[in-house]
Amino acid sequence: MPQGPQTPPLKTALIYDFDGTLARGNMQEVTFIPSVGMDIADFWAEADRLTRSADGDNILMYMQLMLRRARENGRPVTRQELREHGQDVKLFDGLKSDLTGPGWFERIDTFGARYGLDIEHYIVSAGLEEMIDGCPIREAFRHVFASHYAYDDHGVAVWPAVGVNYTTKTQYLFRINKGVLNHWEHEKINRFIPDDARAIPFGRMIFLGDGDTDVPTMKMMHTKGGFSIAVYDPRNSQRDQDKIYSLISEDRVNFVAAADYREGAALDLIVKGLIGRIAVNAGLMPEGG
Repeated sequence: MPQGPQTPPLKTALIYDFDGTLARGNMQEVTFIPSVGMDIADFWAEADRLTRSADGDNILMYMQLMLRRARENGRPVTRQELREHGQDVKLFDGLKSDLTGPGWFERIDTFGARYGLDIEHYIVSAGLEEMIDGCPIREAFRHVFASHYAYDDHGVAVWPAVGVNYTTKTQYLFRINKGVLNHWEHEKINRFIPDDARAIPFGRMIFLGDGDTDVPTMKMMHTKGGFSIAVYDPRNSQRDQDKIYSLISEDRVNFVAAADYREGAALDLIVKGLIGRIAVNAGLMPEGG
């Protein structure tokens, strides 16, 4: 039974990777890399070479390469330019509202509200926050944790301020868990807070990610009592799909589904089922209700 109107709704978090999870491919590939005169494969090969040469972090190195190549082409990177590149990302089906009906976020919010759950959406991504800020679905998210640049007084990017990689992603689950929605505050993250005093318990979290870079985050969510879903581009080869499905047998994720966000698709049914499970676990509806 859905909870009564006098009971405040319980916050529940859906947390998403971006590239390969909400959008096809890497966001930098759509318009930015071509705009600085590089072939996509050559760009990533150069970023990998620089990473190995510097024994560095590959996220920071690709971000620095973007700045260098832009300067060499007489086009210093600005926040506004990155936002404009973000407008062109290729989102998976069903995320945006259209003539057929409401999009994913509105539908999931409405479904959660039926059972007394206040759904909040978050992004944890190695991609660029500035591009995500320009994408058509940005307003759906309570907060975005992603890589981003530091800027000078003229709004020109000068250096990577934050690089989110596959291991640092896990800290952002704790930030959401404790209600710390920034990159810099550490005291509250390290302080003991009883589970019932945290903003959103792990048991009311669902993480959606794709591929190897999300495995530590999915595994941690899985072991902390939350739920994890590995998604894949339905256009991928069978070999790539089999690789994702192997995460279940390795006990790293709870579910695997195609990144199809349309109503009635497998992912839609899985997430709604998990929302129902969260409601049952929170005592908001009876088992089997």
